[in-house]
Amino acid sequence: MLEVKIRNEGNHPLPAYQTVLSAGMDLHANIEAAVELAPGKRVLIPTGLFIELPEGYEAQIRPRSGLAYKHGITVLNSPGTIDADYRGEIKILLINLGEENFVIQNGERIAQMVVASHANVEWKAIDTLTETERGAGGYGHSGK
Repeated sequence: MLEVKIRNEGNHPLPAYQTVLSAGMDLHANIEAAVELAPGKRVLIPTGLFIELPEGYEAQIRPRSGLAYKHGITVLNSPGTIDADYRGEIKILLINLGEENFVIQNGERIAQMVVASHANVEWKAIDTLTETERGAGGYGHSGK
């Protein structure tokens, strides 16, 4: 289990897994009043949370599947990345891709956060790459 330092200036519980095998922890809106989000519009919602990730880790902000499916509410820069050296408040950039206004309530679970390790790379410039069976096959290369 990875220990991560967190400061909660909001009025809601710390991020938590909803089930034992969940990868993402739900994040809550920390707002003074409800926010109405019209179709096609976006809004930055504070969480009241500040974290200190260890070196070699990132936090990814992802949509909640239920909000996306039922209402068209998603994270615009999905997945959003929180780097280990960021110390500001975690805020969630939501967009309404649905057809109706959506009201975000204080304390509502609006996104999920996944903490993951990552590798930093050092580039090695070369003239040719190793051949593979796939080669340069990109979008749609394997059929429908």
